[in-house]
Amino acid sequence: MKEFVPDAIFYEKNIENYELGKMLLEKYREVPKFLIENHNNIEEMRKKENKEFPKMKRNLIIGVRKTHKFVPNNKISNYLVPYTSSGCIAMCLYCYLVCNYNKCAYLRIFVNREEMLEKIIKNANESKEELVFEIGSNSDLILENMITGNLKWTIENFSRAEKGYITFPTKFDMVDDILDLKGKDKVIIRMSVNPKEIIQKVEIGTSQLENRVQAINRLKEAGYKVGILIAPVIFVENWEKLYDELIKYLLENLSEQVKKEVFFEVIFMSYSFVHRKINEEAFPNAINLYDENLMTGRGKGKYTYKQEERKKGEEYIGKLLKQYFPNNEIKYFS
Repeated sequence: MKEFVPDAIFYEKNIENYELGKMLLEKYREVPKFLIENHNNIEEMRKKENKEFPKMKRNLIIGVRKTHKFVPNNKISNYLVPYTSSGCIAMCLYCYLVCNYNKCAYLRIFVNREEMLEKIIKNANESKEELVFEIGSNSDLILENMITGNLKWTIENFSRAEKGYITFPTKFDMVDDILDLKGKDKVIIRMSVNPKEIIQKVEIGTSQLENRVQAINRLKEAGYKVGILIAPVIFVENWEKLYDELIKYLLENLSEQVKKEVFFEVIFMSYSFVHRKINEEAFPNAINLYDENLMTGRGKGKYTYKQEERKKGEEYIGKLLKQYFPNNEIKYFS
């Protein structure tokens, strides 16, 4: 993937008080910059039309994270932890962050990483049990690492923790920077996969399936704990065939090391009215992910697959995984 150079930077003044803030301002010294009061409320961005969504994704917002609340999680981790970024420069047509940020789901970098990581380490050390902290629920840290080096810094510094793990998912293959680090035994990396056709048509700007699989093999060989998310499952035409081909591909191309211990998570797509409006205007030729025959309302302006459709999907994907990966754990369906 080519190095990301933003079209413009919007930044809070106090980022100059942090090492990472100074580094980013220097790294992008030739990029036009605009001072903002609050990374959460950039009026110029809010007023833009939906069709400008792809252009908005070309900007970089830099600020200080003020929210540090750990959210209990009963899936792959004990807590979801606000961390060094939110949003993304990729443009997956279903991105759940659009539900929270609307068209302002662009990449925001938070420079107070020392403060955030110290809180994680403190909670890990003080706990009576081994805790797992999900640090990538709001962004893709492999992608962010290309800009900030934060993931490399995080893994090396979390090695100071007496116990506990950090985990994150990714759709990207740029893992060279983290292969040879101390502290790898404290990190669980989960690669998100989908059929090739869905990646190409829906997960715009992310790594191709072949590269993702190669990356997970290399991460495992380097000593990381690894998992695979089949996510999100999307009921496109011929979805059964596509997901059968996907799981066969994993069987044939994952290394023996990976296949010995990899676990799976399966997540079904949720969608919203906001997605529909942005996608219609920003990506008029893209596939339509809304299907009124398969979906039902779930809260204000949100859609999910009908219970009977979802059940069929769970049974089908579960059957495939048990057929091709009989000795590997399925952590959950969601």
